[in-house]
Amino acid sequence: MMSLSIIYAASFAILLVGYLAAISSKDVIRLLIALEMMFGAVFMALLPLFSVASLVNTAFGIALITIFASSGELLILISAIAMLDRQKKSIKTSTVTIGGDEL
Repeated sequence: MMSLSIIYAASFAILLVGYLAAISSKDVIRLLIALEMMFGAVFMALLPLFSVASLVNTAFGIALITIFASSGELLILISAIAMLDRQKKSIKTSTVTIGGDEL
């Protein structure tokens, strides 16, 4: 029981650090790293579900959905980085404004 609380506490800490890094990121690369930290925290929180025999199928389904969401997010973000670099010749988030229009 103690190890589960350690896993959940570490997962929450990683999620919090990723969230704060995503909010304060100045470029797209840092934003990507922060998002990946957040997905890593979600995967870490899923691990204890695999230790309960009655929840293995549910945990496996949640893990598959999370993997597909993470993969899709990564592909979209890589495409956005490539498009941003072509348009702005920079990957700084300050060059991007709301709705993609410059103020």
